[in-house]
Amino acid sequence: MITIKALIEIVGFPEAHVNETMEKVVEKLEKENGIRIINKKIGKAEKVKEMFSSFADLELDMDDIENLMSFCFNYLPSSVEIQDVTELTIKTKNLTGSLNDMLGKIHEYNHLLTNIHAENIMLKQKLGQSPE
Repeated sequence: MITIKALIEIVGFPEAHVNETMEKVVEKLEKENGIRIINKKIGKAEKVKEMFSSFADLELDMDDIENLMSFCFNYLPSSVEIQDVTELTIKTKNLTGSLNDMLGKIHEYNHLLTNIHAENIMLKQKLGQSPE
């Protein structure tokens, strides 16, 4: 068992959408296998420049390091602090699986960014702007 503190932040608009999305994220987290919410504090969206920002300050119990890594890559917390252990032991097979899951997610994000960048260049060309 690993206890952590984590901070999840959402930025967007309109305000109601940011609040609803944060509630949905925490509801989804409550249903995750191997993860239990001990404490949660959800902040209402506040205006930051032109957007709204909300946060969830969480204390969570994780069954193992694999759940922790999965949580980090699926929920992208702003910060994580391990509370109750100073050393972790992990089986090579489990670490290999977690690392490959992480790499798969990074490759997925890279693919999306590459496509968005290419579409952005094409749109700029259609508008007669110089792609930067």
